[in-house]
Amino acid sequence: MSDEETSRYVRLRVELVVEVQDDDEVTRAALRRLAADPELPEAERDQAEGAVTEDTAEALAYLVDPFDLVSAVPGVELQQASWSSERIDYDPDSPEWDLDGDDEEDEEEDAVG
Repeated sequence: MSDEETSRYVRLRVELVVEVQDDDEVTRAALRRLAADPELPEAERDQAEGAVTEDTAEALAYLVDPFDLVSAVPGVELQQASWSSERIDYDPDSPEWDLDGDDEEDEEEDAVG
């Protein structure tokens, strides 16, 4: 396939599991970032402050910015991003958390299809 036939767009999927060791520290950091955002309308700020105060996962989602993940990569410009966070039960020894398992499943589907 020539360069002209190849799309310039790449979907990058990243899944992270983090351990929150201090809920209050995460919440305070999110509130500081909200307070420092001069472009955020007051009504949206109030709503966001309520969300990050009530749920640490929301606070973490507010602090993690996909632009920050790719902004230093040369030759790349972020076109679109979406992300979410949720509290989960995590057992690193469980086969459910085998990150390589998705690749094997995709390879099996490719072989069959």
